[in-house]
Amino acid sequence: MPETRIRRMARGLFWAGALTLATIPMAVGAASAADASHAEENGSHASEHKPSPRTVHLSAEQRDRLKLAINEAPAGTAEDTITAPADVRFDADRVAAVGPRLASKVVSVEADLGDRVDTGDTLAILDSVALGKAKADYLTARAHYANASATYRRKRGLADDQIISQAALDEARAQYRSARAAMRAAGAELRLYGLSDEQIDAIDGGTDAPLSRFALTTPKAGVVQRRDVVAGKSLSSDDTPFQVVDTSKLWVMLQVSESKAAAMRPGLPVSLEVRALPGRRFSGQTDWVSASLDTQNRTLTARAVVDNRDGRLAAGMFGTATVQTQGDKRYALVPTDAVQTLGDDEQIIFVPGDEDGAFRAVAVATGHESNGRIEIREGLAPGDEVVTAGAFDLMSALTSGSRSAAHGH
Repeated sequence: MPETRIRRMARGLFWAGALTLATIPMAVGAASAADASHAEENGSHASEHKPSPRTVHLSAEQRDRLKLAINEAPAGTAEDTITAPADVRFDADRVAAVGPRLASKVVSVEADLGDRVDTGDTLAILDSVALGKAKADYLTARAHYANASATYRRKRGLADDQIISQAALDEARAQYRSARAAMRAAGAELRLYGLSDEQIDAIDGGTDAPLSRFALTTPKAGVVQRRDVVAGKSLSSDDTPFQVVDTSKLWVMLQVSESKAAAMRPGLPVSLEVRALPGRRFSGQTDWVSASLDTQNRTLTARAVVDNRDGRLAAGMFGTATVQTQGDKRYALVPTDAVQTLGDDEQIIFVPGDEDGAFRAVAVATGHESNGRIEIREGLAPGDEVVTAGAFDLMSALTSGSRSAAHGH
């Protein structure tokens, strides 16, 4: 339920008492010393001049207590937007379910939940009897091939000197080709088990390392999201005990009402706000729209990809997505709560100041309002940073500081 005006004012005044305020005068053109003196002597006429911009200075602790949110203002028009309930999911193209290709037993676990891994990093060391036998067969086939190849080369030289018969050379050639085919077949079996050509070439039967040991590696970079394995556990070729997820981009699934379905298409800008992170907005773009409605809910499912490089979003979060349906991106769009009224009718927003913890009030001209967002037609450009949550608290602090300064005179 929305706060009453009294509760909002009381909350703003409470925070205002804890804030350090500074007023920064705005240059409005050249003025004589006499004009300045006259202005000071006639303070009652100050309200006739254009209000000077002011800045609220906050400490890190004060910013945390106010729960301010700063986002880039998306471009668009308020009238051409669609809002829809949405939920966040992993991008299926950035998920890897990792498991062995043959029955094996876990020797050790090398990666834990939350670990960041790169492509090719080891998740676990496994032991497989079947792999050990396949490697032994490959070593045998490789040795037979080496011997047959040497024999064939030697007999070919002897045949050139007519020391041996053609039949003997043909027999050596046949043995060489048979050994080569056997080695290739043994290598192909190892590739089916997931070994690369480099790993196959590196197989060495002359070391103490068991031929049955191998590393289970990740095919994608990301974060270990699932680890269902412990040392000594037996795994089959169907098991995928590890899940590695790249969360830098996530899917957002929208449920668009039937009346708005015709306006949906791939490539539309999307702004997402989730319940768990009020005031924070995440930008993305639609990349798929279903060709059919849900027969029960009469909604159209659409998908958007949003940026999550800061890791704040998590799969399973619910929220509201705002879709810009038209290509005419003329104005900066901000939440309606981001616009405050200073004095009788001056509308302002707050933007980050030049100093850390500073927030500067900027006069703006607004346009249409729809779906909880309002157009900023003057004073803010698309892509500029603006305070999207906590503007009322900053406004209360600013006006309280101004009143305190007035009483001080």
